[in-house]
Amino acid sequence: MRTDQEHVARTIELAEEAIDDGNTPFGALLVVDGEIRRESKNTTLTDDDVSAHPELKLARWAARELSADELADCTMYASTEPCPMCTAAIHYAGIDRVVFGVAGETLHDLTGGGIPIPSTEVIRRADGDAVVEGPIATEDAMAVHASYFGE
Repeated sequence: MRTDQEHVARTIELAEEAIDDGNTPFGALLVVDGEIRRESKNTTLTDDDVSAHPELKLARWAARELSADELADCTMYASTEPCPMCTAAIHYAGIDRVVFGVAGETLHDLTGGGIPIPSTEVIRRADGDAVVEGPIATEDAMAVHASYFGE
């Protein structure tokens, strides 16, 4: 079975693929009972859709396709801490756990963009109980952002 580090490493690869596709560097995947069920890359630029974040696309898919039991055993892995919009979708979908590579606030310090509200705060204010863990791969995840946004 893969570890959290290995899953986050895959999301960083997806973020690199997003850049290659002409998008900003974000990737995510869903794991249920140790099995990767779905992966997604950012497509905000190529889809001309500000909401085409990989975490939001995966949360929507999970809410439609996974059973309550699967959602209770579902972890979303993300290269970067999900933004407030994506975290709210994760909460409403019922995804049980989130693990991310780099904190949104750290990315905000580099880019000045985004809304640096921690996922734990969004979940807390929603009276949710999803577990949020991270950052667990700041250096690797930030290397992708630095290559895209500049240091």
